[in-house]
Amino acid sequence: MTALKEFLAEVICEIDVTLNDRLPQANVEPTRLHEAIRWSVFAGGKRIRPAILIAVGRTFGAAENSLLSTAAAFEMMHTYSLIHDDLPAMDDGDLRRGKATCHRQFGEATAILAGDVLQTLAFKTIADDENLSAQIRLKLISILANASGTPDGMVAGQQLDLDAEGKPLSIDALEQIHRQKTGALITAAAEAGAAIGGAIDEEIAAVVEFAAKLGLLFQITDDLLDVTQSSETLGKTAGKDVLAEKATYPGHYGVEKTRALAEAIRKEANQALVAIQKDTSRLREFSDMIADRST
Repeated sequence: MTALKEFLAEVICEIDVTLNDRLPQANVEPTRLHEAIRWSVFAGGKRIRPAILIAVGRTFGAAENSLLSTAAAFEMMHTYSLIHDDLPAMDDGDLRRGKATCHRQFGEATAILAGDVLQTLAFKTIADDENLSAQIRLKLISILANASGTPDGMVAGQQLDLDAEGKPLSIDALEQIHRQKTGALITAAAEAGAAIGGAIDEEIAAVVEFAAKLGLLFQITDDLLDVTQSSETLGKTAGKDVLAEKATYPGHYGVEKTRALAEAIRKEANQALVAIQKDTSRLREFSDMIADRST
């Protein structure tokens, strides 16, 4: 097992324990709602956003117990976005992480409510974290809110994505959608880890630049996987972007040129880390892993 795989396995274990502690138990009323939340949260996600947050935090010397609640909060916010993204009014997905999507398993109304709970519980999880100062908690809540609900955040990116269906789209407009819909939460997770670790402004700026490239790389490779892999391999519905007439990088450039673009973005992400005078090898492993998943 590579060092990164060992790290990711460790993070999954730690975050799952933290999530289990923070989420309502399935036998607590209303049980259907809480079962739906746990169905989606514990569906086998890779925990990339918590892992990035923890990796950045460790880079700057943060204590482990100061990172876990915020990392779990980011996974809650991410899972909420997936639940709502899969709804019939959005992408109408049947599979997520190899299982039936939340609305297919529990119905649309319960899926919407499950997402609502996860979104609000993410902020509560940070607010209640006594391992962090009140000042840092407030900063982290602001970071998460900016990445999620502002005009430059994830939800606005989803609206832009919906608006663009079936329309010709410039590559700049496509990149903007991806920077918001996918990249905003990844970037915020890295920024949060740096903030908990006490990074200075110049270091935070470098981390944010790295993570923004990482988020874009993630979406480019996701677009590639959607057109090159099966639903069974992906664990979610393949080819749905084509069916929905969504703008994608392979649709704009073709598969081979998109792969070349992914490699260029990988290099740009790693270059951003040069400004940080600490061991950033673990962060570089992330960009390599994400780029390599579509080759």
